[in-house]
Amino acid sequence: MSNKDVLVFEIDQAKGKPKDVKKVKKSTDYCPFCDTENLTNIIDQKGDMIWLKNKFRTLKDTDQTIVIESHEHDADISTYSVEKNREVFNYIYECWNQMIQSKKYESVLMYKNFGPMSGGSLRHPHFQIIGLDKVNGYKHIESENFTGMDVFNNKHINVNISEKPVMGFVEFNIIINNPKYLDDLAEFARVTVKYILDDFYGGKFDSYNIFFYREGNKIICKLTARYVVSPYFVGYRLSQRDGDKQVRGIADVLLERLRDNVQSKEINDL
Repeated sequence: MSNKDVLVFEIDQAKGKPKDVKKVKKSTDYCPFCDTENLTNIIDQKGDMIWLKNKFRTLKDTDQTIVIESHEHDADISTYSVEKNREVFNYIYECWNQMIQSKKYESVLMYKNFGPMSGGSLRHPHFQIIGLDKVNGYKHIESENFTGMDVFNNKHINVNISEKPVMGFVEFNIIINNPKYLDDLAEFARVTVKYILDDFYGGKFDSYNIFFYREGNKIICKLTARYVVSPYFVGYRLSQRDGDKQVRGIADVLLERLRDNVQSKEINDL
């Protein structure tokens, strides 16, 4: 790995950065994303969704932006209505694609942090869209990171659990073969997030990440429950995964949740 592959964190830019990853906001807590009247550097707005420049630009040679998903501080993908969640997914895709199509960046990343183990600092629901000036953020990602044991598969959408995860241990991939199926991607992601927070390993997880990727016309959404990172990954970049028997059990339970909860035309294939 060369220095060109490393993102430089500028700690001085983080001074004063607010932090509130608690589950419930108290009346005395201040959240800058709730204080919409004082937001600056707004790029675009649609309903209660706001795309703006990140006030705390902590990464050198990047263009850091945020999409505030909702005016509700304690909301989340797991609690949105089907319609609201689809609105969010379509809007973040529009913003992400706009930055990609600008051709200004070496690569453009889009991801979401939720919960104290996710790497996020604010509870208020938001996505991050980051233009990297000099780094290809996808250089170390392979197509095999998006394949694995199928949970559900048809001609439009595939849900699987990675056999070769980026970090591990269990990573859920939701793949659509064309952006016109974003509504279905949103709905399958909504139910999968609920599964991660409510049922996965008995509901022990309170944090997750979502990462987005593009392969041709395909849009890939990778969801992973967050926990203390394995030392094998920290020290050696060796990812781990659960055994096939355990993964099959997880896949079966997730398929049951999808059958019971997905509201989509794809439900006919489940």
